[in-house]
Amino acid sequence: MAPAEHRVAIDRETDVVLARQKGREIAAGCGFSSTEQTLIATAISEIARNIVVYAKTGEVLLQAIEELGRKGIVVVARDEGPGIEDIDLALRDGYSTTKSLGLGLPGAKRLMDEFQLESARGKGTTVTMKKWVR
Repeated sequence: MAPAEHRVAIDRETDVVLARQKGREIAAGCGFSSTEQTLIATAISEIARNIVVYAKTGEVLLQAIEELGRKGIVVVARDEGPGIEDIDLALRDGYSTTKSLGLGLPGAKRLMDEFQLESARGKGTTVTMKKWVR
């Protein structure tokens, strides 16, 4: 039986905090160190905040996973916002369309072991990230 998937609806800043806390809780249950829990929570914050800023509403799905004897966490953030016009550019440090530091997506990608971004103009964006217990 697969572990429960936890869904956090995202449409305001307080939801970002909830997603972050739930991610930290699941990561702790997987056996991640407190440092790794913080890194995972930071990556969740970045992608959830992007939902609030760019799409206004979306969701973050969090789940403990086990593959090939490894334990980890999978985080899926999805929205039906405007989408990302240039994914390669969006993943570049310092690029931002809102005068932020432009570290959100590339930062989240660096913090996690696996990172996949799918986006279509006018249809939204899905970010899937995984982190494995060392």
